[in-house]
Amino acid sequence: MRKNFIIFFYLLKTASANSQNEFKTLVPNLPVVVGESFQVQYVIGESDKIGNFKAPAFTHFRFVSGPNQYNGSATTANGIKPIRNIVYTLEAINPGRFAIKGAFATVNGKTIRSNDVVLEVISKEKAAKIFDRNTSSTNSEYVIRPGEDPYEKIRQNLFLKLSVDRTTCFAGEPVLAIFKLYSRLESRSDIVKNPGLYGFTVFDMANLSDKQMNTEVVNGKTFDVHTIRKVQLYPLQEGTFTIDAMEIKNKVEFSHSTVNKKTEQEIVEGMLGNENQESRNDNTEIIETSMHTDPVIIRVKPVPDKNKPAAFNGAVGNFSIAAVLKDKLAKNESGFLEITISGSGNFTQLNAPIFNWPAGIEGFEPSVIDSLEKNIIPLSGIRTFRYAFISSQPGKYEITPVQFSFFDPGRNNYKTVSTTATTVEISNEEKKNVINTASEKRKESIANKNARASRTAVGIVILLVIIVVSYWLLKKDKPNPVPSQELIASTSPDKGLLLIRDQIHVSDPEFCRALQQFIWKYLGQRLNLEGSMANKEIFFARLKNENIRDEILVSLQKILSDCEMRIFTGAEVEIDKNRMLNESKDVLEVINHALL
Repeated sequence: MRKNFIIFFYLLKTASANSQNEFKTLVPNLPVVVGESFQVQYVIGESDKIGNFKAPAFTHFRFVSGPNQYNGSATTANGIKPIRNIVYTLEAINPGRFAIKGAFATVNGKTIRSNDVVLEVISKEKAAKIFDRNTSSTNSEYVIRPGEDPYEKIRQNLFLKLSVDRTTCFAGEPVLAIFKLYSRLESRSDIVKNPGLYGFTVFDMANLSDKQMNTEVVNGKTFDVHTIRKVQLYPLQEGTFTIDAMEIKNKVEFSHSTVNKKTEQEIVEGMLGNENQESRNDNTEIIETSMHTDPVIIRVKPVPDKNKPAAFNGAVGNFSIAAVLKDKLAKNESGFLEITISGSGNFTQLNAPIFNWPAGIEGFEPSVIDSLEKNIIPLSGIRTFRYAFISSQPGKYEITPVQFSFFDPGRNNYKTVSTTATTVEISNEEKKNVINTASEKRKESIANKNARASRTAVGIVILLVIIVVSYWLLKKDKPNPVPSQELIASTSPDKGLLLIRDQIHVSDPEFCRALQQFIWKYLGQRLNLEGSMANKEIFFARLKNENIRDEILVSLQKILSDCEMRIFTGAEVEIDKNRMLNESKDVLEVINHALL
């Protein structure tokens, strides 16, 4: 796609000066296949000021993403003028010929409209027939003819390419990097070296497991194009950084016979040396080659020192901030201050806002939950910081506005936003925050029962002692281990939580630790995440990508935060364990159903 933009801008640069304020609508010249995505481009020619852009309603297509803007320039008789390309990605739904209306924009103070276009959409069956007709010739690239150099044929029909959307940016401003394999051959490729992405925070948009494949025409030839990796790279600091080479080894099969064969490709990682040797026809030949991308240098500029706010902490993009707080709590009741940062930019590099709790309130480190759109660059969505706090002193406390500063590379300036002031009132009502072990609780219970029994008749005392001792012995003999995580992970949410329910009589921290471990283990198995990948940020990002509703994610975050509060403080705060179990069951059942 980047190549198409370069060609398009080159044509515009060579246009005559008579094209002033030219506004065009561009769509693919070839038919689009049902179920495939395509792009509609609105290109505005020579102009100094562009505003009030309004796209039409794409009623016959499914919206995928956009608008994405790309800036260029054109050389005219009057000098160099800027060009803007506004791109929407749509998906074809039904076959037919469809009109796509022009867009409106205000250019240099004048409202203009681009041209209408017609797009042809064909069915998958028709596309397959066209493909078969075009590939049925005996000139298939699968055939190696007498005297033909197989290595030269591979060089012309199999190559690896890295494209980036920019090579100069500010620290914290994203660079889109896409690694693609282009092939017209029967090949199996093995990724033997992934590129080093040092100096960047990396956010993966697509990788090998996503199996993204389309076709592109290069020098008049149609190639199968496989997206190996697509990432957003956020520079950590100023300087010159290199996207290292990706290296691939290939095994390409050719036939010495004249055959009609639709070529296929397979891409793996670290697997070619482990496969079993397959028996092949005497008329076929396997050629092994290797290839790599060229290193790409990214020059990262520092954000300006001029007018840099004191509160600036590396945020680059366009953001807003808000705070949510329950305004009335009892003594020793756990509370939560949620600060949400929304917008677009380097979310993965955002640090928790720093502020001072008022005297009398004890605050803890925040937990973080992300709700981000991975297919949009820069990243768009919400990052929520959830601060737990507690107070044992009644009174009314004011939490001053929390400030957040960021650099907007589009406007080349800084902006500071802040929350409104919030207050919380701690009442005289007591929420006990007693730290007791399970054994101490049992001792107190037995002592109280014995004291009451001493005031009854001898016969009743004996009966009660027998009952109490029998009950104590049963509880003592019954094991109370944290449920086996391997067993829990292999069960449904309902069955797994039944095992947790057996721990309901233990101390709050022990119960919360068991519940938290169960939830993480269960989600790790359902999302196929383990090791370093099994962390909260990745869990919630994956759940968001699976279209789990926001209210379910918020409920899950609250359950985990409540567990962390009890585990971290080791405190008993009269939690309703049955309620927590029921809420956990409801949330996990929704997630389990969505992942089926």
